Amino acid sequence: MPETTQNPVLIVGSLAYDDLEMPSGIFNNVVGGAATYSSISASLFCPVRLVGVVGNDFPEAVLSDLRRRGVDTAGVEHAEGKTFRWHGRYSADLSSRTTLDTQLNVFADFRPKIPDTFQNSPFVLLGNIHPALQLEVLAQIEKPKLVVADTMNFWIAGEPKLLGEVLNKIDLLVINDEEARELSGIHNLVKAAADIRKRGPKHLIIKRGEYGALFFDAAGVFFAPGYPLEDVMDPTGAGDSFAGGLVGYIACAQNLAHPTMRRAIYFGSALGSFCVEGIGPRRLLDITRAEVQKRMTAFMELVETGGLVDFP
Repeated sequence: MPETTQNPVLIVGSLAYDDLEMPSGIFNNVVGGAATYSSISASLFCPVRLVGVVGNDFPEAVLSDLRRRGVDTAGVEHAEGKTFRWHGRYSADLSSRTTLDTQLNVFADFRPKIPDTFQNSPFVLLGNIHPALQLEVLAQIEKPKLVVADTMNFWIAGEPKLLGEVLNKIDLLVINDEEARELSGIHNLVKAAADIRKRGPKHLIIKRGEYGALFFDAAGVFFAPGYPLEDVMDPTGAGDSFAGGLVGYIACAQNLAHPTMRRAIYFGSALGSFCVEGIGPRRLLDITRAEVQKRMTAFMELVETGGLVDFP
């Protein structure tokens, strides 16, 4: 695992409270939000600059935890009102979830303000906020080396024009298989990826949950499996943890070469696997670089064939 570097990652997105109905119980007021999970994961590799908004009900202790991990919270706005809240119920096998309630609260009026000291960030991760806000962020950034973006079905269906503008300005799009099919209108993921890459992003990652991830670029297709776990507690934030680990590793490696991108996917998968082992982001906050390295070693053993695969 490479040493941490001073190449900071700017992460813009949501900080939230989650109310979770799980097979293992009901958990209320769990700290969540895409930017929260992504920041914790990325901070294992590099300094993080976080931009988001919280209400006056959000505990300072949580931001202190982030700062101890190397996350600069100067870009977190404190607004009058309540923090964004999501209430969801998971199926018995945790393979699906139903949104029971979404309260945007202060997030409804969120307009990202990038501090002057953040505007030279070489690596940028845009959470799945409104495409108009993603464009506002990009307008405030000075020539980043890599821009990674996430989106979701709601924006794909409701804001296709603005999302198209975002795709034309980013380097890497990270979405799941359902989103890739909706965005392209094509069921076959290989054909869907080719269609999406024509719209702007040179690189595309399609997440497939426990079944791993597919990476598409000019060199072709690469597959990384999901890490097999005996106990999964909470899938919330796994995709965001993946994205944070991915970008953090790339920033740490300080290059965008094809082998770096492939290794970054494995590190992202490792962080996603840690995330699901606990409720909320607590497991992520507790892990060490040594634990991540151990899991990466296990990952390599999982896919090692002992050389070329030939007929005996």
